[in-house]
Amino acid sequence: MEPQSLFVFLVIGAIAGWLGSAIVKSERLGLLGNIVVGIVGAFIAGYLLPIVGFAFGNGIIGSILNATIGAIILLVLIRVIKRA
Repeated sequence: MEPQSLFVFLVIGAIAGWLGSAIVKSERLGLLGNIVVGIVGAFIAGYLLPIVGFAFGNGIIGSILNATIGAIILLVLIRVIKRA
């Protein structure tokens, strides 16, 4: 992976994680936590959204939106597991 691609990947993960945690109103995760949540969210969205038949387009904005949806799903699942 090229350095520029890795940087963009990390920035998209950070933005998606931050947006997801802001929407779900979860505890503050910090930069590293947001990156991890955003990247895991991107994988979740990459798997689930095509099954449902819903996904935003390509490009950086589409990637951020898809990863944010995945981050929201991940954060809600974490919240449900913590309550149980």
